[in-house]
This record gives sequence, C-alpha cells and structure tokens, in this order.
Amino acid sequence: MPASAAEAEAEDGGTFQPWEYSLYVPNDPRSVTICRRTLRLILAIHGRPHLSDAAELVATELVANAVQHTKGPAALRIRWAHGVLRIGVWDADPTPPQPTTPATVLAEAGRGLALVRGCADEWGWYALGPAQLPGSNGKFVWCELTSAA
Repeated sequence: MPASAAEAEAEDGGTFQPWEYSLYVPNDPRSVTICRRTLRLILAIHGRPHLSDAAELVATELVANAVQHTKGPAALRIRWAHGVLRIGVWDADPTPPQPTTPATVLAEAGRGLALVRGCADEWGWYALGPAQLPGSNGKFVWCELTSAA
C-alpha cells in the first residue's frame, strides 16, 4: 500500500490528473440531492468511487447548511489533486459557520459541522469579498478527504 498520496498517484501510472468541477444551485432543498448525486457520478467517472460515501456525507452537510441558513444561491466545488479530494461550498452569506457545541451534539439539528470534522482530514472556511468573487460577498466552507478515506 502506498505511504503517501503522491505515491498512490504515481502507482496508478499518472492517469488521474487533477480535475475540478463547480455546480451552481438555487436556494432550494432539492439542491442537496442534486449535488450529492452529481458528486457520486463525478467520483465514479474519475475512478474514485471509494470516496463516495464520505464525500457525499460531507457535501450533503455543507450544501444543506448553505441552503438552510442563507437566502441566496450556493455552489458546490469539487477538486481532486495530489491524492486529495477538496469539497467546498460557497454561499452569499458572510456569517461564519457555527461549529457544534457540546450541548448540540445529541440534538436532531446542528450537528453538520461535527460530521464534517469527523469525516474529513481537514476543514475550514474563509470569507469572500468582491476581490475573490466579483460582485459578491459570502463565504467558502471546505473540507478535504485523502484517497485513503
């Protein structure tokens, strides 16, 4: 078994070049399902179906948060490079995401970011302004899964 993501990519003969997809969706609860199914298809086409379960879970949580807690559109961005799958969601609300507190861990709602933290190797967010995304403000919440996920 390869010791690093770079070795894993070298092992597959370099056939898996970096790629990136973006999917812009309206503020509609059905967008979550559309993003999840699109993500599964992209991973299958690129030979990474073993990442689907974890990737779908974190993407579902990130897109659901964007749709539930904002009023505008959202976008799902999926990028593969150097053995790492980065999943990010943009929304037009610059309010920082609220991580789960111990009081909400057992609640029916509010656990999304705890699931993301538990499944992803890394996660974070950053605010966006017109310099990063012309004509818009908002935030980008992202997480990363390695090929061993």
